[in-house]
Amino acid sequence: MISLLFSSPLAFILIFGGLLMSIALHEYAHCWAADRLGDPTPRSKGRLTLDPRVHLDLLGTAMILFTRFGWGKPAPFDPYNLKDPVRDTALIAAAGPISNIAVALVLSAILHLGLLPLAILQVAIFQVMAINIMLAVFNLVPVYPLDGSRILTAILPKETALEYEQVMRRYGTIVLLFLIFPFNGVSPVSQLLSPVINMILGWLI
Repeated sequence: MISLLFSSPLAFILIFGGLLMSIALHEYAHCWAADRLGDPTPRSKGRLTLDPRVHLDLLGTAMILFTRFGWGKPAPFDPYNLKDPVRDTALIAAAGPISNIAVALVLSAILHLGLLPLAILQVAIFQVMAINIMLAVFNLVPVYPLDGSRILTAILPKETALEYEQVMRRYGTIVLLFLIFPFNGVSPVSQLLSPVINMILGWLI
């Protein structure tokens, strides 16, 4: 996507703006879900807002620009404030990817309705739709600190979940960096997830 900055600056601005809002919405959805489930932590830390500035992780945003896969600043929550910590943590984790899928569906409808007369707007909407699908699918990978790890922890038997969580908290970041680091120009996670992302894009267009 970074190549657009030189070939089509306006398209880059539109898509990058959509990227920032997509990340913000993803993290806001986590915070909103935690707040609704009884945890005041996101609200007390000023994260219950759509302002991208409080949700962006510099490295995660840069990784999206250069590798197509990245993340926002993790949403803060305290499981001790939740009625059912295991279930509610999974619900909070799932809220982010669900928000991105919802955005992708709305943008798909806009494209199908033909409401965008300018080709550059159509390209930008398509790219932002693809970014939202990427954010949803990538964050469902069960590697800490991605959302998928918290969802999987809620599904696994208790003892297995505890062992998995301990391993992920120790090695998860290393595994994640390995997955997104490009080897011969292509990252392992791209090879794994691109078919899924392209399949979902095919359904939406």
